[in-house]
Amino acid sequence: MKHFLSIEDLERDDVTRLFRLTAELKSRIKTGDRATPLTGRSMALIFEKPSLRTRVTFEVGMFQLGGGSVYLAAQEIGFGKRETVPDTARNLSRWVDIIAARVFSHATVVGLARHATIPVINGLSDREHPCQAMADLFTLWERGLDLGKTRLAWIGDGNNVCHSVILLGARLGMDMIVATPPGYEPDPTVVESCRRLGGKVALTTDARQAAEGADVVYTDAWVSMGQEAERERRQEAFQRYQVNEALLRFAGPKALVMHCLPAHRGEEITDAVLDGPQSVILDQAENRLHAQKAVILHLLGGD
Repeated sequence: MKHFLSIEDLERDDVTRLFRLTAELKSRIKTGDRATPLTGRSMALIFEKPSLRTRVTFEVGMFQLGGGSVYLAAQEIGFGKRETVPDTARNLSRWVDIIAARVFSHATVVGLARHATIPVINGLSDREHPCQAMADLFTLWERGLDLGKTRLAWIGDGNNVCHSVILLGARLGMDMIVATPPGYEPDPTVVESCRRLGGKVALTTDARQAAEGADVVYTDAWVSMGQEAERERRQEAFQRYQVNEALLRFAGPKALVMHCLPAHRGEEITDAVLDGPQSVILDQAENRLHAQKAVILHLLGGD
């Protein structure tokens, strides 16, 4: 693995190895072990889209590993205006050791990887959010779930996070069902990739059918960054897809609730569920830090 642009960059053994490394790195922090295997190494953080969790976890993660990071906002890069993607990749390759990019178009991270001589991590694109998926399924793995016997229901928008979650679930043999309004299904090419990997992925428009007997119920915002003009249409389309206490009664008695955040409370999820005893949402957020450290360390040969 030279870059981490997509879950499809990982084989099943890579996932297991990264989960174990994530657990080790998390344990070190909890026990006060401040080993710094990446002392003197540096990361460029390219952010076309702002983020709380992605920026903090990458910056703090690199710091905990002993390295440093440089944050580059959209106006400082200006892809297509101030600088081309290839020129940015070539320049950064002379100065830093690794790039993490949170961008609008997946083609941007692909272009960065094609022209960089250093590893590139996809911190989010319109196609995938692989770091989020790694943190999410690690959260289930560390709780002792046998992922090959776990049923996951995705309720809501078949978006980039959904793509990465079902691709990773397919790698690990999970049973998955995605419930979306008509027209908001995950990309058919992603679903086909899941099935090619041997994954069990069903699609439905019925949220209750998806939740029935689920071990995990996952949702995400109905209106993501860049979709503000669609807000009214999306809110109307998704009204029957709220994860609330009534919907959870259809799931398994010990079902866990997941959300990648930020959440729009009262829209895709209620306060009672988000803050309730079945929620592992803050665990997911915490594990972004450690899962990304594992990816960085692996790409830089420090694991």
